[in-house]
Amino acid sequence: MPWSRGRSTPRNTLAPGVAVADVLATTMVWPAVIYAALVFVIAVVILALSAVLGQRHWQPDTSVPYESGIRPAGPPPKRLAVQFYLVAIFFVLFDLEAVFIFAWAVAARRLGWAGYAEIVVFITLLLAGLAYLWKTGGLDWGAARRRRGPSSADERP
Repeated sequence: MPWSRGRSTPRNTLAPGVAVADVLATTMVWPAVIYAALVFVIAVVILALSAVLGQRHWQPDTSVPYESGIRPAGPPPKRLAVQFYLVAIFFVLFDLEAVFIFAWAVAARRLGWAGYAEIVVFITLLLAGLAYLWKTGGLDWGAARRRRGPSSADERP
């Protein structure tokens, strides 16, 4: 081994007091910093150019809503109830959490008891969130909600 012939420097250091991990950490951060700075500069330049070079005109047709260039034939459709959006958000949240649980299940043996404790805490937080939704009426809609009356979330100004 080249490091062991007459050298007192261990294999995991480049020089006395300088570890390989320290050098790698400092050299691997700079590309990310440069990339982030370039992204920021490009975003600022694009926004500035659009503000300076963009057209500024207003006509009555500018504020009319249209779909694919077709003028509306009547009044806009009624809005969907908030519950449809809530169900969609809850589905995405709990579906994403199922992905995390599946990933844990794949690596459960390697994670050991520490991984088991973490997934127990995770599932406990999920159940606490579900209980909160259930208690506040976030999962109730339809006839049962009308009988019970609006929740405190519905009474906000």
